[in-house]
Amino acid sequence: MVDSDALLDDAFSTLTMKRKLESGRIPAENLPATIVGRVARADRRTTDLALEAAAAAAAPWAAFPPETRIEQFGTLLYRRLAEQAERITEVLVQEGHPLALARWQVSGALEVFGPESLGFYRSQMLQEYRHGERRISVRRRPDGVVCLNPPQNAPLSSALLGVTAIMAGNSLVVRAPRSAPLGVMYVLQEVVAPVLAELGAPPGTLGVVCGDPAPMLDAWLESPLVDDIMYFGSSENGMRFQERCIAAGKKPILELAGNDVVLVWKDADLDLAAEAITESFYGSGQLCMIPNQVVVHPDVRDELVALLAEKAARIRPGRSSEEGVLLTPVLRNEKFFSCLRDALDRGAELVCGGHAIQEDGTRDTAGIFLEPTVVVVRGLEKAREVQAVREETFFPLLPVIVAEPAPDDLLLDRFIDFVNSNAYGLRNSAWARDPEVVDRIVTRITQGGLLKVNDSHIGFLPYLPTHGGTGLTGGVFGEANYPILRTSHIQGVSVAAGARPSEAVFGAWKALQAAAGH
Repeated sequence: MVDSDALLDDAFSTLTMKRKLESGRIPAENLPATIVGRVARADRRTTDLALEAAAAAAAPWAAFPPETRIEQFGTLLYRRLAEQAERITEVLVQEGHPLALARWQVSGALEVFGPESLGFYRSQMLQEYRHGERRISVRRRPDGVVCLNPPQNAPLSSALLGVTAIMAGNSLVVRAPRSAPLGVMYVLQEVVAPVLAELGAPPGTLGVVCGDPAPMLDAWLESPLVDDIMYFGSSENGMRFQERCIAAGKKPILELAGNDVVLVWKDADLDLAAEAITESFYGSGQLCMIPNQVVVHPDVRDELVALLAEKAARIRPGRSSEEGVLLTPVLRNEKFFSCLRDALDRGAELVCGGHAIQEDGTRDTAGIFLEPTVVVVRGLEKAREVQAVREETFFPLLPVIVAEPAPDDLLLDRFIDFVNSNAYGLRNSAWARDPEVVDRIVTRITQGGLLKVNDSHIGFLPYLPTHGGTGLTGGVFGEANYPILRTSHIQGVSVAAGARPSEAVFGAWKALQAAAGH
């Protein structure tokens, strides 16, 4: 793996060297100092061995009590993550994540395994009742062998999210992406594996292999040992993969694109709303869970847009290791300019940004950074004719849609309908003070895996999911993604002592007749 700062020194030479390394054209003894880690590439035999080990471990690990798999495992993992937080952050920075966003990812992982979240998982996995002479329970049982294909832009945090599938009693096999394998390998080997060993988990409960996605996904689909596959990728590829999974008898758990909406009502705290909306530019927009578009009440359009332009100007490029840097390189920017041209050609107004820049902020067509860019789109009715509104953008381009003037009651309905008609459904957020408006938003917005009101769009919270959604975000089975729940299935259990079977079959009818006086 190449240190991300090398891209800023000489992007062309660094990318050329990376391609040569991946194709084996640079011998191991001649590695330059910019190489910060090496990971072995798995062949088909290694891939199959990982699946065989996972299959052998699944039943013994599932037999461990929930107290061990959830509370003990989660608590020990939380402590180890906290102890290793600085080192994990360093690895993320070397992979190209700005320091501030690396810390954000680590804090998100800690929320996933925090005490509040562990308590929630436990409550969902087993509920018990007493009914006469019967002990009745509704529990979730593990699916078996789960395989995880994380994305290239956030593989470490996605791998940690998938680790919660182990809490359900599954064994887990993770593919470390070839382009950024170090973080996944480090956190699974140095953090997760030692905790499993301490608990006495059988070998194979966790496996991690590095390889190309296509052949490894094919191997998982072909293997009779695999039960679930967690797939991160584009919506187009994910929908095709969903069909392949179902045809192969596997459960697809999809984490695809996001196209999140932020609603801003006329009584919103505009300064705080603008602060949250500028999260759209974090990581140069190359994060799936950031705001992708804003719908604003026409009464506060001018003030909100002015605040956005002011705050966007403070978001700066730089090296990943620098404090305060939030923009990352965008190595292929032709889609950004094409999308921007489409918006302007359709009548959008450019508010700020729109240029490539160098590390120091100087505008330069050869720059590998992009300015945070805001465009104003007038009217909800035809907004989705604009590509930047209709589709997920993976660069720092934010459309602000100014709704047509209308009575507030009707306008709020249009806002809600606009969100619910979004083809994607990862996160949505809203800004409003009126309790009745907030209640209507919370009650009636059904699209998306997460809805936040008057809060950071991307900030992590206990209990709540970090990923998952509906529509093109999660496929036909999409919903908020708690992998401990998505990789398990509900089972009802009754244990009786002295119950008479005939009474169980016919007793309820007799009691009904007796109550009616027959």
